[in-house]
Amino acid sequence: MVDGKILVEKLIKYALVHLHMEKRDEIYFRNLLLREFKLEEPTEEELDLSFIGELDVPDVLVEEVEKYALENSLIEEGRENLYSTYIFGLLSPLPSKVNQTFKEIKEKDGEEKACEYLYNLSVKNNYVQKTAIGRNLKWEYVDGDKYLEITVNLSKPEKDNKEIAKLLTAPKKSKKYPACFLCKENEGFEGTLTHPARENIRTISLTMGGEPWFIQYSPYAYYNEHLIAISEAHVPMRIKADTIDKVLDFVDYLPNYTIGSNAALPIIGGSILNHEHFQGGEHLMPMHNAKVKIPLKAKSFDKVNVGIVDWYNSVIRLESKDRKQIGDLAKKVISAWEVYTNEDCYIFAETDGVKHNSLSPVARKQGDLYIIDMIFRNNITNEEYPDGVFHAHPEYHNIKKEGIGLIEAMGLFILPGRLKKQLYMIAEILCEATNYDKEQLENQENYLHAHRFMIEELVNKGYSANMEDAEKRVTDYVNNVCKNILLNTAVFKNDEVGKKGFIDFLASVEIK
Repeated sequence: MVDGKILVEKLIKYALVHLHMEKRDEIYFRNLLLREFKLEEPTEEELDLSFIGELDVPDVLVEEVEKYALENSLIEEGRENLYSTYIFGLLSPLPSKVNQTFKEIKEKDGEEKACEYLYNLSVKNNYVQKTAIGRNLKWEYVDGDKYLEITVNLSKPEKDNKEIAKLLTAPKKSKKYPACFLCKENEGFEGTLTHPARENIRTISLTMGGEPWFIQYSPYAYYNEHLIAISEAHVPMRIKADTIDKVLDFVDYLPNYTIGSNAALPIIGGSILNHEHFQGGEHLMPMHNAKVKIPLKAKSFDKVNVGIVDWYNSVIRLESKDRKQIGDLAKKVISAWEVYTNEDCYIFAETDGVKHNSLSPVARKQGDLYIIDMIFRNNITNEEYPDGVFHAHPEYHNIKKEGIGLIEAMGLFILPGRLKKQLYMIAEILCEATNYDKEQLENQENYLHAHRFMIEELVNKGYSANMEDAEKRVTDYVNNVCKNILLNTAVFKNDEVGKKGFIDFLASVEIK
């Protein structure tokens, strides 16, 4: 049994040490917790709570809060997470206070310290669930001068492209509140069994492109200080000229972070298309470290360096110290790509009134140098590739079927959590710890059915002497699949037709 009175003191101590609670407010919050826990008075015990200062994450206290709530019938079973989120939100500074503190730190000590404040608060109040994130499998695949980062994500469910597309066409429920998971109205929302509690989220307001936006950290945190910039207006994703103004405003405000937009169409636009947002953070992606392989110049933009990036998909890089010139050139590229068709490359701007071309602009700064990488995307489908011609091809769907959004396009693969167990089971077959039964794998109910061709291919190359070798072979296979998926997404392939098409398109915007 959890002692509620002692738990109250632990929570107060934690909030004083980690959540910026002011000493003057201690009695007030103690009384709030006593009421919440149905207690009439605090403990009179002398407690040694020195361990609280050593906590990197609040997990142990979260567990106690949830256990106490269940033991004392404060909540129904299944609502434990909603309740602990409420308690930690209650003990966190108010949104206005967080914004004020962020601004003061930024003005005094710079944007890195300000972001550190917000990120640490988000971890300490259990919004960014660092322990869960730490369970993800991660490794790096070095491929010559390039590399990929691969994560098997164990905390977020896999989504199907068709489910994502439904978000844009689903009938709008007039009374749905908040309208989606990204809306500003999530701040303080109690949550439901189908909508996460957000009492502990804290956001920072800013202006981008002359419009009100806000930033917050991602609870899934695919990389260090994974940040989301979100429009205060619930409007669909789009890539227009003003997108460039917004991302440039962002990097002027937080030059320590990168920022990029998904491509705003199903298949190529990430998992949320019904609310305009960007993703960024402290982490430099593999694409950012790729070099320019073909340097070019743009007519009328003499202060901008342009180049085709040595990357798996189709990317150009713009660099300039002149914000207006780099912004104007990026806008020109967006306008041209939106209507570009090249039948030799199977690129169609639209078919039957359905738009297919979009792109992902990704901005960052190095000192006073602006850098914009522009990833060209197209989501056309056909009979051979009903999930997308420039999407992961069917032979790779056992590893990754979900849309290839901005993060994967930049070289960080987020693979579904099911793979942790499945890849281990495949390795067991390869080292003969488990029998290989080809006929059994043909059964659609078999847990490894989706991997039957992968397993057959690996077995045909011979069995492994031990588990270590088997796991390496499985990992090598996954690495190669991820690379090939990115090659699938390239609208201009690395062959003569693709190279010519890329040069021809750039020439259409006077880049040569």
